Amino acid sequence: MASDEHAVSDTISPKKFNTGDLIFDHIKDSYEWHIATIGHTHISVPLPVILYSTQSGFHIFMSGKFHHGTEAYNGFKIATEGKYQQKVVEVMGDGSEVKPWDFSITKNVTSMFVSITLILVIFLSMAKRYRENKDVAPKGIQSWLEPLVVYVRDDIAKPSIGKEKYEKYLPYLLTAFFFIFINNLLGLVPFFPGGANLTGNIAVTAVLALFTFAITSFSGSRDYWVHLVNAPGIPWWLKFPFPLMPIVEILGIFLKPFVLAIRLFANITAGHIVALAFYCLIFIFAEKSIFAGYGVSIVSISFTVFMGLLELLIAFIQAYVFTLLSALYFGMALERHEAHKA
Repeated sequence: MASDEHAVSDTISPKKFNTGDLIFDHIKDSYEWHIATIGHTHISVPLPVILYSTQSGFHIFMSGKFHHGTEAYNGFKIATEGKYQQKVVEVMGDGSEVKPWDFSITKNVTSMFVSITLILVIFLSMAKRYRENKDVAPKGIQSWLEPLVVYVRDDIAKPSIGKEKYEKYLPYLLTAFFFIFINNLLGLVPFFPGGANLTGNIAVTAVLALFTFAITSFSGSRDYWVHLVNAPGIPWWLKFPFPLMPIVEILGIFLKPFVLAIRLFANITAGHIVALAFYCLIFIFAEKSIFAGYGVSIVSISFTVFMGLLELLIAFIQAYVFTLLSALYFGMALERHEAHKA
């Protein structure tokens, strides 16, 4: 009987391939930077975990202590289910789980530091070259990026904000454009230090949108705010007794940055999901038949390559759209309505 049970245990089918797990493992944030899996060995870069517990104060350690999320360390663990799933929680004496204040340097945070360092190195070196060689034609990476800088200045900032006022806002527009563009490109690189889904994280896109919102609000002219409350040319019955148009205009102030954040987040995340879904078709068909897996791999890899090339275009388009809309909002806030002054 024992031998029969042993035989049954040996023939238990392996765990089925889960498409959702693979896709979301690639696009979500994590406490370590996974590089590759060889057999049952996971190769990853551990990252600093920084926690503040109301019970025991600050704790700083490397995420390797969690052994890829399978073990607890010093009373903390990575939750595998519940509302705190994939987040570090503190296990209390009664077995309950409490989320501590989490200041950890996660994969997305690390990717942001990488991109910021890259941007600083590139543009500081470009600035130095311009100072030292004013009359020399650009070369190297300078010759690649100068047309983009000129494009943002001449085709986005000047037409949207105005030739007299654009210079004040150009540094922010250039920073936003290249930050989004470079992080979009890094997200397409399949190996370390690329592959993080930074611009597909709603927290990152929301902060960028809040910057645009703050600059727009503080730059708004008197005419801009007056027109929000009492827009000329709008029929009186849309303002009184129920102020429909002022409510719509004021809601628009908050909807604009919301749209900016969602547009960037949704497009980048959707691109990653579609590309990974095509890749997963190989494993889905391989579970049915090894020959089906090999057969569909040709089509799957072809579509994955196509999506990768398409995402290169999307990386530029999304940086362009965010920068253009920000510039348009600045221009509308600065606009003066001389015709309505009486």
